[in-house]
Amino acid sequence: MDRDITPAVAPAVPDVHPDRRRWLAFAVVLAAGFMDLLDTSIVNVAVPSIQHDLHTPYAQIEWIVSAYVLAFAAVLITSGRLGDSYGRKSLFLTGIAGFTLTSLLCGVSVDSGMLIGCRFAQGAFAGMMIPQILAILRVTFPPHERAKAIGIFGAVTGSSVVFGLALGGVLVQGNLFGWQWRPIFLINVPVGLAVTVIAWFAVRDSRAPVPPRLDPVGALLATTAVALLIYPLTEGRRLHWPAWILAMIAGSALLSAVFVIAERRRHVRFGSALVDFTVFRSRSFTAGLTMWGLFWVAVGGFFLIWTLFMQAGLGWTPLRAGLTAATFAAGVGIGAGVAPEKLVPRFGRDVPVAGAVLLAAGFTVFAWATEHFGTTITIWEIVPIQVASGLGFGMVIAPTLDLLLGQVPSRAAGSASGLLNTIQQIGFALGVALAGVIFFGRAEKSTGGAEFVHAFAYALRYVIGLLIVVAAGFLAVPRTAQPGSADV
Repeated sequence: MDRDITPAVAPAVPDVHPDRRRWLAFAVVLAAGFMDLLDTSIVNVAVPSIQHDLHTPYAQIEWIVSAYVLAFAAVLITSGRLGDSYGRKSLFLTGIAGFTLTSLLCGVSVDSGMLIGCRFAQGAFAGMMIPQILAILRVTFPPHERAKAIGIFGAVTGSSVVFGLALGGVLVQGNLFGWQWRPIFLINVPVGLAVTVIAWFAVRDSRAPVPPRLDPVGALLATTAVALLIYPLTEGRRLHWPAWILAMIAGSALLSAVFVIAERRRHVRFGSALVDFTVFRSRSFTAGLTMWGLFWVAVGGFFLIWTLFMQAGLGWTPLRAGLTAATFAAGVGIGAGVAPEKLVPRFGRDVPVAGAVLLAAGFTVFAWATEHFGTTITIWEIVPIQVASGLGFGMVIAPTLDLLLGQVPSRAAGSASGLLNTIQQIGFALGVALAGVIFFGRAEKSTGGAEFVHAFAYALRYVIGLLIVVAAGFLAVPRTAQPGSADV
């Protein structure tokens, strides 16, 4: 049974007792989310500096990037449900405090082994913190304010991955205090301390009215299944996809099936499970979540080949590439900022459809311009394309988050948030793996220059194709879908 309703049938009713500190609390958790997403991209810019300073072999360099992603993705579903049970504020404070401490340890690491271990712990604490952010947003704001909050959240977090490239370029190239790459981690420390202190006072605690039972078996199955998928997707291309890597992917699929069966039985027996499957009764949620994952497959692939295109293909410095990337972030901010509050009330599900089409069109022009100009392409030819593409990106992420959270009852906010973030991470990792295969298959014997530029244009075709599928898939969302319809 679909739970979608039209605004005319059930208008959003404001909370009669909204939290007076809700916007301060929102600013604090938003800063924490920004720090996490920043760390997923900023490290890529600093790789040459880390490699030179710590004399790190290439295989360990990849683990400095991968350890964070692997630990982060593995704990999302479990930590989301723990927030529902034990309090989202408690899990958030633990996560941000741990993230701040491990950021400090990353910044003072004396060798690559210490840095990899600290990055793994940093990712785990981030995975504890992030699901609580969307859950806190879901339960703190009354329905009539939620679209505005999600619009801001989408604008800031959607652009933070790109902003990481710019900030990383500034910090590494600026070589603050002669610390080389270390400020990319140390910058988290003062911000994290401030967020921890303010959140202690500003964030209202919340949890499910009837806390779900602990589910250690489900947590083990979910964590293992995600880890068995994320690791091969991250490392498979570098290892040339050996049989044991493919066996891990198959094992992940098998464990995922076991997890679903076990959790459904647990829900029937105890009335609760690690994932609240009742949310899938909404066709809007199911279709939207599917397109959410596929969208991140597309853009995850784009972010990989885009960085290679600018730095290895065009030979730009990290600073120049990062500042150019910031124009994409500007478009994201505009699109995500206006879509939920201004466009969705009038056009509904057609907004993410239009956003995916606009993003695909922008990438199509990007591919043509790259083929046409080659290595002589300039910033002035790239910037308008990136602003328009970023606008489309923002028009997808913010309305989709608004739609998906609106179909979830408050009691399952943490579970749904963990699920959304897990699907996003899996989609992103899958996109990077697929794009890497296509890109390096086209430029197999090259280390940069014109071949990388043409490989970028070629790999964009797969990204464009996925975005067209995403646009078509959003048409499966009922036109009457109304964010905020599940306020129970």
